[in-house]
Amino acid sequence: MQGLLAPLQFVVFLASLILILRYLATGEGLAAANASVVAKTLVLYAIMITGSIWEKVVFGRWLFAPAFFWEDVFSMLVLALHTAYLVALFQGALDPGGLMLLALAAYATYVINATQFLVKLRAARLDAARVQAAMPETGR
Repeated sequence: MQGLLAPLQFVVFLASLILILRYLATGEGLAAANASVVAKTLVLYAIMITGSIWEKVVFGRWLFAPAFFWEDVFSMLVLALHTAYLVALFQGALDPGGLMLLALAAYATYVINATQFLVKLRAARLDAARVQAAMPETGR
């Protein structure tokens, strides 16, 4: 599931970022920008739920397994900022400019968090390749 949701989330993020920047530059497209952030947040929630299920199956913990502890800690900040956006949007707590800045802050944390996971994934693949290369060939 993560293999489908992560790329989807990135595509939604890029589209949303463009809509946010368009709104900030022109003042046009507020509804589209807001809808895109809501969509991004819903995909984020889906990926966090499926990710925690995967973590439970693989590591026996819903979150904060030692292998992904710091990624999960930062994920909580990502979730908090995205959720704060939803709360501010639906309660009218911020003006449109403030909402867009909050969305950009949430997106900045998302980029950092996604980078954490990509670095971890790359390191795991490199380790697996080293182990594979070090194993003697069998069956010859």
